[in-house]
Amino acid sequence: MKLTIANADLKEVVECVADYTFGMDLTWDWPCGVAYYGISRAFEVIGKQAYLERMIQWCDEYIDAGLPGWTVNTCSMGHMLLTLYEQTKDQKYLDIIMSKVDYLENNALRFGDGVLQHTVSAKNDFPEQCWADTLFMAGYFLLRAGVVLGEKQLIDDALHQFYWHIHYLQDENTSLWYHGYNHLNKDHMSGMYWARANAWAAYTMSRVGHVLPQAYLHPPFMHIISSLRDQLAAIKKLQKDDGLWGTVLDYPEAYGEVSATAGIAAAMVMQNNPLHAKHVEQALKGVLANISDRGRVLNVSGGTAVMNDIRGYLEVDRKWAQGWGQGLALALLSAVVEMNNTGEQDNG
Repeated sequence: MKLTIANADLKEVVECVADYTFGMDLTWDWPCGVAYYGISRAFEVIGKQAYLERMIQWCDEYIDAGLPGWTVNTCSMGHMLLTLYEQTKDQKYLDIIMSKVDYLENNALRFGDGVLQHTVSAKNDFPEQCWADTLFMAGYFLLRAGVVLGEKQLIDDALHQFYWHIHYLQDENTSLWYHGYNHLNKDHMSGMYWARANAWAAYTMSRVGHVLPQAYLHPPFMHIISSLRDQLAAIKKLQKDDGLWGTVLDYPEAYGEVSATAGIAAAMVMQNNPLHAKHVEQALKGVLANISDRGRVLNVSGGTAVMNDIRGYLEVDRKWAQGWGQGLALALLSAVVEMNNTGEQDNG
């Protein structure tokens, strides 16, 4: 996949977005989990030591202040912890990682065939509901933890989560993903193809083959890449002229939503299908057009539950900066820089 935007320009934007993100007043929850995942990816690709040092400083200060209880959403902070542990081998980061793993494996609410229920608090917020968000917050984290720790059980459970989330949330007729599934009612509630849900699914599925050694030896991986292939084939047809995807994918009047666009485009980069290049190029231009000079990612929809109807999705505010917008933009920019670096190496 060849793109026209140079790495030097993208690295300047990464610097700007990362600086803005560090300045946000984020807490130990999923907005920060996604934001600092993006910074972790930028560190891995660009290698700027200051990113690692600032994450360590923030994390250590928060540990001293006291951590919250675990939910599916707070487990997203495990992504940053995995990066910190890999880089420092500090036991305190591993202890928190293992605490999150223990929660997900032994205490988190599940239903049906051991499917993680999406949780945002200590309450039973969404009884027997499966949300696409869970794949990023917990499923992908379990996969990364399993690889880092060499724990086959965690890898198997992570792939199990991918399998069942695909089963419950991907529409076989359209190949798009619903936002949520209610196992008690056996329905998809409002039945919306919410764009950021599709981004959570596409991005995490695209990362499986990159983080899991010899992924092709795991039978669920074939299921995952087939799901992703069909999803992206459907999504690419719904891209708007400005490069963005609408917050409800199949509703032409829906506003273009930047965090979803970044996650979807990053998945396309990970797949490295040359025929997706024009869609990635358009999406990248659309995302860059929505990053301010200060590094604030614009036009990112606020936190969104599985809404009652399409009006609920279309009326979610997008005025403010959000951690997930910052993080997914950094994930896209990092993926493109990494791809360009690989291309330069291949060309000698």
